[in-house]
Amino acid sequence: MAQDSLYVIGIGGTGAKCLDAMMKIASVGLLTEQPMRLLFIDADETNGNLERSKLSLSVYQRNYQLLLGEQRDCPWMQTKVESYTPDVWSPFIGTNLNKNLGDFFGYNNLTQNHEELGYLFDVLYTKEEREANLDVGFRGRPAIGSGIMSRLDLDNLQDEPWASLIKQIKADQGAGKASKIFLCGSIFGGTGASGLPTLGRLIHNKLEKESVRDNVKLGCLFVLPYFQFSPPTGPEATKEVYASSDQFLLNTEAALQYYRDQNEYFDTVYLLGNQNFSKYEFSTGKNTQRNEPHFLELYAGLAARHFLMNTPANKGTVVLNSRNSREQIDWNDLPEVPEVKKALVTGARFAYVWLSNIEPELATAQKIGVNKFQKGAPWFIEFFKPEHGFMGKMLDKKGEELPDFNNTKEQTAIRVITDWCKDYLRWILEFHQCDGDAVQLFRYRAFNNLDGQLKGEYLSELFYGDTRDKGRKDQDTVQTIKENLKPSYLNLSEPKTGTVGLAKALYKLCEL
Repeated sequence: MAQDSLYVIGIGGTGAKCLDAMMKIASVGLLTEQPMRLLFIDADETNGNLERSKLSLSVYQRNYQLLLGEQRDCPWMQTKVESYTPDVWSPFIGTNLNKNLGDFFGYNNLTQNHEELGYLFDVLYTKEEREANLDVGFRGRPAIGSGIMSRLDLDNLQDEPWASLIKQIKADQGAGKASKIFLCGSIFGGTGASGLPTLGRLIHNKLEKESVRDNVKLGCLFVLPYFQFSPPTGPEATKEVYASSDQFLLNTEAALQYYRDQNEYFDTVYLLGNQNFSKYEFSTGKNTQRNEPHFLELYAGLAARHFLMNTPANKGTVVLNSRNSREQIDWNDLPEVPEVKKALVTGARFAYVWLSNIEPELATAQKIGVNKFQKGAPWFIEFFKPEHGFMGKMLDKKGEELPDFNNTKEQTAIRVITDWCKDYLRWILEFHQCDGDAVQLFRYRAFNNLDGQLKGEYLSELFYGDTRDKGRKDQDTVQTIKENLKPSYLNLSEPKTGTVGLAKALYKLCEL
C-alpha cells in the first residue's frame, strides 16, 4: 500500500520553528520513508527563526545523503526532507513596490481617484500602519497581514513554488497516493494569524479547480500564545507599529471566533498553547528575532506525525492534547509514548556517545596517525583500512578493502554527522529551559558543554522514566557499546563501513 505524501507549510517565525521540530522528529525515525516537503512563508525573509530552521534543514539534508543505500535498516534519517525553490515564499515576491501597506494597495491612487475607498482605508489603518516598513514582517498586526494576504490569488499564480507543489499533488493522485498538506503558525501575531486562514482558503480553492481536492487532506496547526516579551525601550519605544505581547490573547480570541464560524477549508485543526509564558527578548524582526526552541514545538512536530499517520476521518475535527500538571512535562504527557520516547531517546544517546567519545577519538586518530591509534581501538579497524607498515602490507591484506580514514570523504562525513549531533542535542537542551515549566524528558545538563567536550559517563542516566534495573544500567557504558561495534554482528546493509557504517552501527547499538 502506497504511503501518504506530506507537504508542510510553516507560516511566520513560529511556523519556521515548528518545521524545525518536525525535522528533528523525522531525523530519529518518527515519520515514514515518504518524503516530507517543506515550504516556508514569511514576509521577513531574514527572520532569525527562519534562518535557524533553514540551517537545520541543510544539516538534515547533508546527513540524509550520507546514509543513502539499498535499504533503510536504521531509523536514523529514514525520511527524505525536501524544500522548494525558492524555499521561502514572500507575499511581496515578484513586486517592485515598497514593502508597505500603502504602496501595496495603491493608497495615493485611491485617495485621488476613489475618494470613498481612500476614506475607508484611513478608517481601517492609521498613517503609521500604512507607512510601516514590512520587510521585517507584519509587525505582529493581523490586520496588516490580512490586508496583504487577501490580495493573493493562487489561481493566477503559476510561479514557483506553488506550481511545483500542485504538480506533485497531481502526481500523487496518478500514483494512487493520498496527499496531506499541513499548515502551521501562530494565530496571535502577524504573519501566521493572517496567513493561515488565507492560504488555507486559497489552497483549497486551487485544489478544487484542479479537481484533486477529494484526494487531499488539508490540516492546520494553530499555535496559541506561549511566550511574551517586554515592550521595547529606547528608539523602538517611539515607533507605534510593533508587536505587543499584551495583544496576544485578544488576537487569539478574535481568531478562534473567526475559525469557529468560518472554517470551511481545513479537514483537521490542531490547537496548541501554554499557560506558562516563556520570556523572549523583544525584536522588530530580521535576524535578531531568534527565539530559543520551546517544548511546545515538539508537540507541533508530533501533531504533524499524527496528521500523517492517523488523520481523523471526520471533516472539521479539532485535536487537543492535555498534560497532567501545569508546572511539569514528562513522557506521559506526550502522545504515543512508547514509540516517541524510544525514538527521541535513541537519537539523544547516539548524539551523546558520538560527541562525548567517538568524534574526539576520531580526532585523536587523525592527530597521532592511524597506525598508533588503531592499537588501542579494536573497533576502528572494523570500519577503516588498518595500517600495517611496509612488511605488514605484504604479509597481511586484511582490511585493505575498507575506506581510508584520512580520505577527504571520510573526514567530511565526520563533520557532517557531528553537526547533526550538536543540532539535535542543542534543540533538546534549549526546550528543557522554558520559563515556568519543569520539562523532565532528558537530564539535559549532560549536554551543557556542546561547544566543548561532553563527558560520556552520564550515558546510563540521560533520560527520565528509565525503568531498567541497576544491573542493566551498570552495563550501559560507552565502552560496552564500543566493544560491540562490529558491522558483521549487526547485520547492516550498505554502506556499512567507513564513517557512515560506524555511525549506523553506533545508532543501532544505542537503541534500548
